[in-house]
Amino acid sequence: MSGTIHLSPPDVGPLEESYVVAALRSGWVAPVGPDLDAFEREVATRVGTRGAVAVSSGTAALHLALLGVGVGPGDAVIVPTLTFVATANAVRYAGARPVFVDCDPHSGNVDVALVDELIRALVLRGQRVGAVVPVDLFGSCADHTALAPVCAAAGVPVVEDAAEALGATHHGRPAGSFGQVGILSFNGNKIMTTSGGGMLVSDDTALLARARFLSTQAREPTPHYEHRETGYNYRLSNLLAALGRAQLVRLDGMIARRRHLRDQYAKLFAPIPGVRLLGVEDPGSNCWLTTIAVDPERAGWRAADLAAHLAGRDIESRPVWKPMHLQPAYADAECLVTGVAERLFADGLALPSGSALNERQVGLVLAAVDEFLVARTGASTA
Repeated sequence: MSGTIHLSPPDVGPLEESYVVAALRSGWVAPVGPDLDAFEREVATRVGTRGAVAVSSGTAALHLALLGVGVGPGDAVIVPTLTFVATANAVRYAGARPVFVDCDPHSGNVDVALVDELIRALVLRGQRVGAVVPVDLFGSCADHTALAPVCAAAGVPVVEDAAEALGATHHGRPAGSFGQVGILSFNGNKIMTTSGGGMLVSDDTALLARARFLSTQAREPTPHYEHRETGYNYRLSNLLAALGRAQLVRLDGMIARRRHLRDQYAKLFAPIPGVRLLGVEDPGSNCWLTTIAVDPERAGWRAADLAAHLAGRDIESRPVWKPMHLQPAYADAECLVTGVAERLFADGLALPSGSALNERQVGLVLAAVDEFLVARTGASTA
């Protein structure tokens, strides 16, 4: 292991080891088994949906979710421009085209008024809108209360990208439970991990059954191998599901550790002009990544200056997502933007937020941030 303090390293320990060893000794090492079945039930219970399907990644879950709501070639799918590329890539996997929309400046989540405007414009042009994919950014839910009636009025299904938000809530309702189907990610840097993996969660049991069928190479229920359509090798292994079950037991504790760290960041930055924490006012956030937005004119420094200072002390930080409409791979995509996502990209910074960070590492990070702020403001923030 290097001495680098990472942004969000996996948080695994003896409980995870015991679950994986038990699964290994059971002989269920393929993408089928009792831990896989139990993991799906336990996550569905946590999210509050009727069922779940575990797959090999959050991207695979997004792909199957889009197919499940009927997205197909030629459809427009509305996607926030401020997101990880998987959200847009999955739209292309389905043969559709992403249309990007800008975000709310306070939370970074999708701007619902712009979604409404964009749906109307696309429909007026005779374009079929296959789905809207709100992203629960950095662990804070999008404004699903406002978004749901907009999409319902237009007859457009919602596929909730809750890859970053397991354990978060919006007005008391769990992330992943909004829309016709939601997806979760268990990538190594997420709030909990199966090393890689993802899951669809939904009340639509027919959609889930179809996703399960497609995720196992679309194998027909016959004694021999029979395939009438093209499927995908997307199923999660039983071993990784065992790891996920142990992580799920510890989920609330891991969220509490991230929240405690966010509170310390909030205290540190409170007296600093021109700096705010994205989504800090959201009590339902799972605090996956604490992200600051800097106003350089008021603060007198840029997010990149703090990033360079931390890098010099072997501490990882990361710019906010580069907007999809600025990515070369999506240079030809249609978009409705206001400049908010571009400003957040220019002066937003995600700080170390992992629940696996020990007290010494947290102390080093906070001291490094304080050292930077003292140098820039002339007064200690501690």
